[in-house]
Amino acid sequence: MYTALRLQRKVKQRLRRGDAEIVVVTPEPYMTYQPFLPEAAAGSISPRHVVVPLRRVLNDCRIVIGEVRDVDHAARTATVTTLATAEDGTGSLEIAYDEIVIAPGSVSRTLPIPGLAEFGIGFKTVEEAIGLRNHVIEQMDIASATRDPAIRDAALTFVFVGGGYAGVEALAELEDMARYTARYYHNIKPTDLKWILVEASGRILPEVGEAMGTYAVGELRGRNIDVRLETRLDTCEDRVAVLSDGSRFPTRTLVWTAGVKPAPLLAATGLPLTERGRLRCTATLGVEGAPHAWAAGDAAAVPDLTASEPGRETAPNAQHAVRQAKVLADNVLSSIEGRPLREYRHAYAGSVASLGLHKGVAHVYGRKLKGYPAWLMHRVYHLSRVPTFNRKARVLAEWTLSGLFKREIVSLGSLEHPRAEFELAAGGPAAPRVPRPGRPQGGEEPPENRPAGG
Repeated sequence: MYTALRLQRKVKQRLRRGDAEIVVVTPEPYMTYQPFLPEAAAGSISPRHVVVPLRRVLNDCRIVIGEVRDVDHAARTATVTTLATAEDGTGSLEIAYDEIVIAPGSVSRTLPIPGLAEFGIGFKTVEEAIGLRNHVIEQMDIASATRDPAIRDAALTFVFVGGGYAGVEALAELEDMARYTARYYHNIKPTDLKWILVEASGRILPEVGEAMGTYAVGELRGRNIDVRLETRLDTCEDRVAVLSDGSRFPTRTLVWTAGVKPAPLLAATGLPLTERGRLRCTATLGVEGAPHAWAAGDAAAVPDLTASEPGRETAPNAQHAVRQAKVLADNVLSSIEGRPLREYRHAYAGSVASLGLHKGVAHVYGRKLKGYPAWLMHRVYHLSRVPTFNRKARVLAEWTLSGLFKREIVSLGSLEHPRAEFELAAGGPAAPRVPRPGRPQGGEEPPENRPAGG
């Protein structure tokens, strides 16, 4: 999105009208600002303000909603499956190009852990974030209504695997939200909630440095969050999380945030990849050995020209991706016009992380901050980075309102199956209710113990 945004502006300035067409192929008609997903899950930001509609900001581009299945760079064509081709059975759409920018980002990196595919919950999309919020509140509803202590204990046990940004911030924000929500339940106290963070290495939040990572562990444990370092998830079959230290936790909530891997699309491009599956790029963001192919972000292995050790690559994070996108757009136009290309170089500025409302850690330009100042810097930084003035204003307004009024504690889990009620009312065969992770199944809860009202 950032590359296309800069290209559409530069094309107007440097090329004649009609000389170029910018085509953006994407599975979703919006860009998700992922650093705001934890706050969206906690209800501090509305889900629609975490995303940026592409058709609004890329009004001079042709937007194609679909998935690239194959890239034939020798023939300069990309094979795309769109919603229309899937609906009418006409097969795939071929799009010819002169220059191609490959920036599909990354996907969750999973391991062959028994039970993970069946019961795990991801945290990489806005749909997953809102689904997890609904799920957590639903578990509190189950715990409040049941008379079975085993069901209650499993419903109030929340296991997060992965101590990076996604895992720590999601757990911290949701724990904050659930602890506040507990005051509205007559038989649930904040101390009844059990939160567990599982991390395979010996520290969390490595991006903020060892000292701030240690502080973050202390902060979380001070909130009665069980942080388990140098521990792995061995299995989660039958809704029981079994850890490498021998611990067993019956749970209906297992959130997997243990890293990412390059998007599978890269393997279908036929372009040179590194051993980690990322596109091998030059410092000018061109794909090595493939003229007219470009890449940036998580999908690109870009040499870090600011690193002290030769051979280092830029970290696959948003800080580099956004800055690479601007250089990439300029280089695409310079290549067309026969001008010299610019190398990408950006020294790592630091990192900020939220640990819930008014709590955070930061390591920026060598300075270490914690508590409220770090949390405030986290909000200011990400407010400055979220695209478009429209989104900045809406997010700021929601933060202001959330500071003046109480949290929303409603769960809208029925949004996941909006036609189920109508199909039942229409007298046809009711659509089967697909269980969300954590919903009691198969006689786990006797009917007389379930809440009345449908």
